[in-house]
Amino acid sequence: MLHRRAFLGSAAAGLAYLAHGQQAKFRIWDIHCHLYNTPGDTPEKKMEVLIRCADRLGIERLILSQGYSSALHPTPDQLREENDRVMRAVRAFPDRAFGSVYLSPSHLEFSLAEFDRCVRDGPMVGVGELEADKRCNSPELDPIVERAIAMHAPIVQHTWMKADGNEPGESTPYDLVELAKRHPRANFICAHTGGDWERGIRILREAKNVLAEVAGLDPVSGVVEMAVRELGAERVVYGSDVGGRSFASQAAKVLGAGIPDSAKELVLGGNLRRLFAPALRAKGYPV
Repeated sequence: MLHRRAFLGSAAAGLAYLAHGQQAKFRIWDIHCHLYNTPGDTPEKKMEVLIRCADRLGIERLILSQGYSSALHPTPDQLREENDRVMRAVRAFPDRAFGSVYLSPSHLEFSLAEFDRCVRDGPMVGVGELEADKRCNSPELDPIVERAIAMHAPIVQHTWMKADGNEPGESTPYDLVELAKRHPRANFICAHTGGDWERGIRILREAKNVLAEVAGLDPVSGVVEMAVRELGAERVVYGSDVGGRSFASQAAKVLGAGIPDSAKELVLGGNLRRLFAPALRAKGYPV
């Protein structure tokens, strides 16, 4: 109940920030965006809606993944179709969106070829959101991570810790820390910070190449403050998980947090620009 009550102060402060247009002082990049649950009958039209909503909050860049899908066990045909949808959306708005390739360790050879098609030879610059197909500490992830390292592509990995047990193959922050220790040259983003963020933040402390992402949680007080305190502002990133969540509620967690503006600048976009800079520069994109 403490966090629910505290939400009224933190989120209200963040929403007041938004109402007065103060978010414009920051360059905001959103690491966690999807096309599903968004109006429109094509990727381009869905993306147009997302951009229109992002403009209201001054969000500069959206990083898309998964297309329309939220399937836990996608087939190769589904992976290709959803990656094609993301590439269509990105190509329609090249100054506002980047793409991350949707892969499955259950279809390893296909996924390596799909990485080459979409990242090495295509417009995408990252990997993710990798969902609940196999736990990310499984050895099948290693070749995908090595391919990402070669292309300087950050990896967004879904994590959660459910009170009644995770889905088969669904990763936790413990699994991601294990993977990250095997690949110290890779850059990982822990999507949702495990849902149970107070535990998740503590788990991530020992893996310096993993950033905590605050997307998809209820906008309760203390999430961003604890992450910055325990990990440092350089290891925390903003994301919305739109269209499962809203831009405004998720941005309010950062804008209303009791941290300095210099830390908010890093969380809202500075860290992502640093992380993606090598991949973006290799493709001639602005940072």
